[in-house]
Order: sequence, then C-alpha cells, then structure tokens
Amino acid sequence: MTLIEEALTKTTDTKACVIGSGATARAAEMFVSLFPKQRAVVVADTNTWAVAGQEVDARLRSAGVPTESAFVFSDPELFAEWSYIEQLESALAKVDAVAVAVGSGVINDLCKLVSHRLGRRYMVVGTAASMDGYTSYGASITKDGIKQTMSCPAPLGCIVDSKVAAEAPKELVAAGYADLLAKVPAGADWILADAIGSERIHDAAWKFVQGPLRDSLSKPAACAAGDVTETEKLCEGLVMSGFAMQAMGSSRPASGTEHQFSHYWDMEGLCYGGKHVSHGFKVGIGTLASTATIEFLLSRDIANLDVDACVKGWWPTFESLAATFPQVYGDRPAHIERAMSEMRGKYLAPEQLRGELESIKRMWPELSAKMRAQIMGFDEIRSALKAVGAPYEPEQIGISRQRFRDTFAGIPYMRNRYFSLDLVSRLGLVPELLNRLFGKGGVWEC
Repeated sequence: MTLIEEALTKTTDTKACVIGSGATARAAEMFVSLFPKQRAVVVADTNTWAVAGQEVDARLRSAGVPTESAFVFSDPELFAEWSYIEQLESALAKVDAVAVAVGSGVINDLCKLVSHRLGRRYMVVGTAASMDGYTSYGASITKDGIKQTMSCPAPLGCIVDSKVAAEAPKELVAAGYADLLAKVPAGADWILADAIGSERIHDAAWKFVQGPLRDSLSKPAACAAGDVTETEKLCEGLVMSGFAMQAMGSSRPASGTEHQFSHYWDMEGLCYGGKHVSHGFKVGIGTLASTATIEFLLSRDIANLDVDACVKGWWPTFESLAATFPQVYGDRPAHIERAMSEMRGKYLAPEQLRGELESIKRMWPELSAKMRAQIMGFDEIRSALKAVGAPYEPEQIGISRQRFRDTFAGIPYMRNRYFSLDLVSRLGLVPELLNRLFGKGGVWEC
C-alpha cells in the first residue's frame, strides 16, 4: 500500500487521488467512479482552460458523461473573493451538475465553497503545485475586505498532473514549495505543543506530512527548472498535507507560527505591486520568522530557567493583558477584536503559567533535542527559498523591516493555539528576540 492509499483510508472527505505525469487523462474515469450517472460541469479560468480544462471537458464527453457548458472565468485579476463566489454560485445553481474544478488555489477554493453551499460534492484537477489546499477542508475567501477560512469539505476526488504542474508559471511552483517548506518548523511547533499537552501529535497525520517531506523539498532548483519528477514529489507532499488535515480534523499538521504571519497580513489586505501576495510567499517569509524564533529558543538555557522571575513578569489577569492590545495593534480594531476572542481561551493565570514552565524546564533537554532534530537551519531555509525563486526577504512581498518587527509582537495573541512564539512570550523574551533579529547585526537589522 502506498502512502497515498494509506492516507485515503484515514481521510474524511477525499476518496480518490491520482498524481502523475498525464494524470489529467484519468479525469473522466474518476468522475464516473465517484459520481455515477451524474452530470458534470468544468470550472476553470482562461489559463487553466487552455492547459487542462478543455481536455477534461472533452474526455468527460467522450466517456459519455452528460456535461454542461464549461464555466470559464475571464477576469485576469481573478482571486478567491466573495463576488466570484456569487458569480459561480449563480451559474451552478441553474444546473444539476457536479463541478470539476480545473486549476489551482483560487479555482479550487471557489468550487469548494460553492459546491458546499449548493449541497453538492466536487472533484478537482490541479494544474500547479502551488499550495496544500487541494485536499484540505475549508476555503480561504476574502469577504468584506478580510480573508477568512470558511468551513466546507475537501473534494471527493483529486487529480494532479505533474507534467502540467511542471509547466505552470514558476511563481506558482515557488509558492507551493514555500508552503510545503513551512511544515518543517510547523513540526517543531507541534512537538512543543504536544509536550505541554496542548495538541497531541496524531501519529497518522504526522506520518503523512513529515514522512515524505524532506524528499519533496530536496531539490528546489530542479522544481524551479520544471523537472517533472521533482515537481511530482512536491505535488505529493502538498496533497499529503491536505490529507493529514483531514485525518486529524485540524490544520495543526500543516500550520505553525509561520502561518500566523500570513493570516496577520491577510487581515491587513497585503498587496505588493498592485497584486495580492500569494499565500505561499507570505508563509515563506513566515517560515523564516518561525525558524529564527525556534533557533532563538534553542539557544536559551531553559533547563535552568528562573520560573519565579517569569511568573512575576506575567500579566496577573486577562484584563491586564487585554489592556495592552491597543498598544500592540494600534489602529487595527479587527486585530484587537480577534486577540480578545482568541486569548480568552489561551490566557494562563500566573500559577497555571508556573506549572507549564516547570514542566518545560524538566523536559527541556529531551524536548529541545527533538525540536533541533526537526528543523532546518535559518540559512538553509533562506537558501532553499532563493533557489526555488520564492521571496526570501520581507521587502520582496512589500513588508518593511519595521512592519515585520511589529508583526512579531502581535502574533502570540492572534490564535488560540500553542506555538514557539508563545513560549518566547511566556518567558518574557519577546524584547530580546526582537533585538536579536532586528537590532544591530541582526538578520533583519533596521
């Protein structure tokens, strides 16, 4: 049994998956198997229609599948925004057909949410190794100017053609590589969360992500050059990440500190050069931030931690912590509101903090060894991003170094989930971390 076959026995939503060169040719076969006697409608944009959508449509018709006229978005600025949800839902509501999404992140998310809203399932034919969302539940949609993850099932079937993906625009491959690279420090975050009993490691989900991870990431330059074999490995790593999230029912296997940077900038509507910055590129810079944070933690002598001093420096009540949010976030009411909501479930009273830090102090020699074995070095991460053609400096996505520094300060309060930056905060070391990274001689000196 292959790892993909094993994963399909654990997934909640996806029941068929084919990855490989020429896999697009199997779209009709998969559709007939998953949706017998049902009608199909291909959904694509003008680019993905040309590279694979037209072939999928023709193969469905040749196989005798009743197929509606394809819905092809013509807007060159198409992104996962609510107005496009309304367009697609209006069109699909008029036909009793299963959507076959042909594209990458945007097309997949639009079809995922619209299909769910119409009470239908769907399948996807991926055209780029650009993100891990093909097989994850939930869709990232911008509504009312804010990017939100909306609940909806993953596709029933997934095909990713590695030959098509290898020929996709290079920035898509670079974004997917950066999204997968994030799973390295995310794994260290999870090891830490598991150690304190916050979120236990799910063995199958860990295996699905971390098992193929290093091999999938081993040749960034080859991925950038369009090597089909290496692109296929990248595709598999991304798809397995989605399967892990399904198996656990959580984004924890694929998301750590680095994703919080991306979500933070999503809330600010980050654009660069007049365009929305891709999820993978934001996460890639977040991965550098996360790796630097973990390396900072690992440089500390936590086995000899002065717990009394940490507890004394902590906020005595939730209200005293919340009172600092206007200073942390400035004129960002949405950030303050989110921090208030998330931290109500995450705040520790001083004696609770004492218990947590005493436990970490006892475990630190073994715990730090596990985390050290999990991560890649900061310089290695940056070199990999550079080799694949992804941004490796914050300015390359429109983030100044001062803005980057300010983001660090706000991250610990934005999600009710335990990350490495939370431990830095609970140790009272955020100022020292910021000075290490942004002060004189720091990697982002400003």
